[in-house]
Amino acid sequence: MPLGTLDRTPPPFFKQGPSALSKLMVFSALALFLMVADTRFKLTQPLRASVATVLYPVQWVALQPVLALRNAGEYLVDLRNTQQTEAAARVKLAQQSLRANQVEQLELENSRLRKLLDLRGRLATEATAAQVLYDAQDPYTRKVVIDKGMAESVLEGSPVIDESGVLGQVTRVHPLVSEVTLITDRDQAIPVLNTRTGARSVAYGEPSGAHAGALELRFMADNADVQPGDVLTTSGVDGVYPAGLPVAKVAKVERRADSAFARIWCQPQALVDGARHVMVLKPVQAQIPPRPPVEAPTPQPRVKKGVGGPAP
Repeated sequence: MPLGTLDRTPPPFFKQGPSALSKLMVFSALALFLMVADTRFKLTQPLRASVATVLYPVQWVALQPVLALRNAGEYLVDLRNTQQTEAAARVKLAQQSLRANQVEQLELENSRLRKLLDLRGRLATEATAAQVLYDAQDPYTRKVVIDKGMAESVLEGSPVIDESGVLGQVTRVHPLVSEVTLITDRDQAIPVLNTRTGARSVAYGEPSGAHAGALELRFMADNADVQPGDVLTTSGVDGVYPAGLPVAKVAKVERRADSAFARIWCQPQALVDGARHVMVLKPVQAQIPPRPPVEAPTPQPRVKKGVGGPAP
């Protein structure tokens, strides 16, 4: 074979084109250019919309089993929650029916006893229905805003309750809305009465810590007769809350040897985190006669030393 007919070029395996670094730089620059161009000029938006339109039926068919399983699980969970809620509602309705059947007899006995002892009747409390609009903007307080204000004769200091118990107190009134401070706020205190023992105390809000959203009975002696499960109601001695409204139930009692006071935490009866419809009551203080003025003490005559008579 003549030497001139031989192919002296190297095989393709040994051919060397652009280096890998050069390819990386070129493709990176191209990708960056395409991303900037797509962001500024929306070059690929029609292509993306077309692809999405073509793939939508496939996505819909692929998601149907997942959606079916999810809906089935949610249905079972909702069914179980509904059954539990219905059972709890039936129990509560039965308890309220039992109490309602006793109310008329108790009111009759109470009226007779008050007439017998010549005591004044119970104070009539006016109420206004309201709806909770939203929570207050301050994250460090426990307040809500209701849709009643000065136009509906809402007064500052008015008690607010829901269907389960005391929710809070009106602390700021605007023309159309009012701000309600919940009983779990750290600056809120409410006088309570233990229905089992008749002992009076004061419950303070506990918005943070391990017992967030609870109430604390402070300055209670270590040997105080308080047990978990005791029901606390308003005592009515503060001139704000009517007596007998449910406030909380004792949840935990800690008695420590290094302290003269017990740590008592209570669970509010009202739905402080989920109430939607509430009742605004008129403060009891408006129906109570004003306190008599405090008389100034009479100055005593001073006696000079060494002189028997009083000083001039």
